[in-house]
Amino acid sequence: MQRKLVIAHDINESLLQQVKDVIPDWDIIMGGHPEVWTKHIKDAEVIAGWRTKMVEPCLHNESSKLRWIQSWSAGVDSYPLDTLAARDIYLTSANGVHAYPISESIFALMLALTRKIATYVKQQQDKKWDEANLNLEVHEKTIGIIGVGAIGKETAKIAKAFGMEVIGVRHSDKPEPFVDTMVTTEQLNAILPSCDYVVVTVPLTQETHHLFGEEQFNLMKPTAFFINIGRGEVVDEQALTKALETEQIAGAGLDVFENEPLDNDSPLWLLDNVIITPHSAGSTEHYTKRVIEDLLIPNLKEYIKGKAPSINLVDYHKGY
Repeated sequence: MQRKLVIAHDINESLLQQVKDVIPDWDIIMGGHPEVWTKHIKDAEVIAGWRTKMVEPCLHNESSKLRWIQSWSAGVDSYPLDTLAARDIYLTSANGVHAYPISESIFALMLALTRKIATYVKQQQDKKWDEANLNLEVHEKTIGIIGVGAIGKETAKIAKAFGMEVIGVRHSDKPEPFVDTMVTTEQLNAILPSCDYVVVTVPLTQETHHLFGEEQFNLMKPTAFFINIGRGEVVDEQALTKALETEQIAGAGLDVFENEPLDNDSPLWLLDNVIITPHSAGSTEHYTKRVIEDLLIPNLKEYIKGKAPSINLVDYHKGY
């Protein structure tokens, strides 16, 4: 039987041909609708784009041929990681695909909060002419980037264009270009009082769940802004809401939440110092192209040589 790749998304013919050129002898099934790929899943050796409906035929079926999943998302916290590890199935994430759009979104939120763009948009609806006490700027401020992966690195690079002092927080304190000071996660609380902006880009793991709570918000400046584009569960949302309501911090730009969509009765909707976006920070016209050309194809070239796909290979012990 031919080896089989299922791409559970719609991609254009040019991208599909690039994949065919790498594995010309494989059977390639492509399409976003379940009717296209459902009957092929149990025979698929590689799947690009995981769906919940694939769990039963791929992971609870002894005859499944699945050996590798290329995720269409950067976060893999929703995947059955223990089961994948037990079955010795490779999982590679889409980490890095979002670096440009999300870093742009981070600065869009930072600038909108700092320069009161969100306030002015609301005032425009009422034809209200009011400077709203505008007096802050981004230049030469200090930004703390919590999670210096692909997104964090790009954010640090942009920050230096604003003359900002950049503090990075991650597991390793290994130096990184555009980061002035790198510290480990254990030193998070120590750097928060110095930050004018705190940007969260970490994935959700057991270690990062509620990494930010009342203690962390109490350590931040009352003039500081909090940006979360990582995962909602990294933040204790109740503690964040309290910090915003009491003006313990100046404001927040939030793209992710503990429950999505955000509950209609969440007080965050009504706070003037909050900008809410619908988990859309990573949206980009180039998403599919980057997944295929930057991740799937290079990993496929390694895989067909009998090697483990190396780009964004998930470490099941770490959870990312």
